[in-house]
Parts: sequence; structure tokens; C-alpha cells
Amino acid sequence: MDMFVALADPTRRTILELLAASGELSATALYEHFPVSPQAVSQHLKVLREAHLVEMEKSAQKRLYRLNPQTLSQFEAWVQQMQQMYEDRFSSLDAVLESEKQKLVKDEQESG
Repeated sequence: MDMFVALADPTRRTILELLAASGELSATALYEHFPVSPQAVSQHLKVLREAHLVEMEKSAQKRLYRLNPQTLSQFEAWVQQMQQMYEDRFSSLDAVLESEKQKLVKDEQESG
């Protein structure tokens, strides 16, 4: 499962937010936050596990969920890469605009 497909769903993003805030939650605790059936939430948890965004540990009768820091670090690195690319493009645009501005000022001074 692709991480971005998993992140596209608002319910799954909410699950990740709950886990980020709590550190670790049981499946039962997660079900309580949603107006849908436990089976529906279980399907969302399955997608998140398949995308390696969450880890699940069985403890007695409970299934405990927590964020997978390795996958989240990969996502963060991708976001930073995209941000750097846009910053580079805006810096290039700023340089072009500044150059054009200097040309206009020079032309005005020469004609003025």
C-alpha cells in the first residue's frame, strides 16, 4: 500500500493524529473516536499497517497501535525535498525579477 494513498483518507489522517497525540492506543480506544463501526475503523487500521504508517502489537487481548517513526521520517524527508525544490524555484524567480527591475530602473535613468 502506498503511503500517499493511505494518507488521502481523512479518517486515516485522524487516526494518525490521535496516535501522535497519545503515543499508543488500543483498537477499542480508537473505535470510540469515530461514528462508524469498529469493522470500518479496523479496515482503516489495516490500510495504515500495510502502508507501514502504524505498527500494531498484540498484548493479551488488546491490539495496541502506534506510529511507525521510520515511515514518518521518510514522509518528512519527502516533504522537505519538495519544500526545498519550491524554495529554489522561488529564489530563481526572485533573481529574474530583481534583474528585470534593475533593467527598468537603468532604462528610466537613461531616458529621464
